Amino acid sequence: MNATGTPATGSERKRRGAVADVLVRLWTEKPLGTASGIIILLLIFVAIFADVLSPYPYWEVHPADMLLGSSARYLLGTDQLGRDFLSRIMFGARLSLLVGLSATTINVVVAVLIGGTSGFIGGKLDLAVQRFVDAWMAFPGLLILLSVMSIAGKGLLQIILVLGISGGIGGSRVTRGAVIAIKENAYFQAARAIGSSQWNVLIRHVLPNIAAPVIILFSINIGGVIIAESSLSFLGFGLPAQIPSWGGMLSREGRVFMETAPWLALWPGLFLTVTVYSLNMFGDAIRDLLDPRLRGGATTLGGGGARVAADRAK
Repeated sequence: MNATGTPATGSERKRRGAVADVLVRLWTEKPLGTASGIIILLLIFVAIFADVLSPYPYWEVHPADMLLGSSARYLLGTDQLGRDFLSRIMFGARLSLLVGLSATTINVVVAVLIGGTSGFIGGKLDLAVQRFVDAWMAFPGLLILLSVMSIAGKGLLQIILVLGISGGIGGSRVTRGAVIAIKENAYFQAARAIGSSQWNVLIRHVLPNIAAPVIILFSINIGGVIIAESSLSFLGFGLPAQIPSWGGMLSREGRVFMETAPWLALWPGLFLTVTVYSLNMFGDAIRDLLDPRLRGGATTLGGGGARVAADRAK
């Protein structure tokens, strides 16, 4: 039965079986990827319930408890204003995951729109779009982000849009390669031969078969987006000072009080490292499981385009 209460079709059962097979293989063949996935789930849980789990509001100041080390009252110590550092780390996790998921979603949408359209239509449009992508990728990524953020200003919405759009332009190469690989398959040529419209071919044959590279692109890019947000916040071009960000913590209290209170730099850096490492390992495991070369194309969520996308994503 599906969500509407009607019996599940054969394609739905097959899709569910493919997802279940990927999860089983993740557990049995990729222990590091499984451990990373568990860490990611814990971070998501902490981010969602930070208001309940945090012992104090992250903005609450205790002037008498400035720069205290770890204790039963303050598990991770306090900062220069006497704020509980564990609470700020928890809300920083919420912010990092929010930026990572939101910006990566925009990243994938932009990549599919640019790369999918370019690869599907081809011709002069593809040539013009790819030269624009080449020119965009020729500039240092951090320089582009700093320039755009200096114009857009600080703010959560600004940083999500900037990271999402800028990353999606470079990621369009992956979706373009997947679409071009699909255009070489017999079923694509058959659909064009029987007179199917371009919109019908795009919806029924192209988009479902680039699901695997899109999933890979999403899972791999989250870590890079979080690092980019932390870098911008560290350099003062990210989020406002009153918002707890792991990168901002490293830049402000972590850098100023590193010698007298080393935990102010240790904990944000450690959590940032563990989060990005877990996301990268989980994304790498998912990429390996969806790569048809590893099992002769037996179990994938997409089609032949995953092979090209995996090569370009490495």
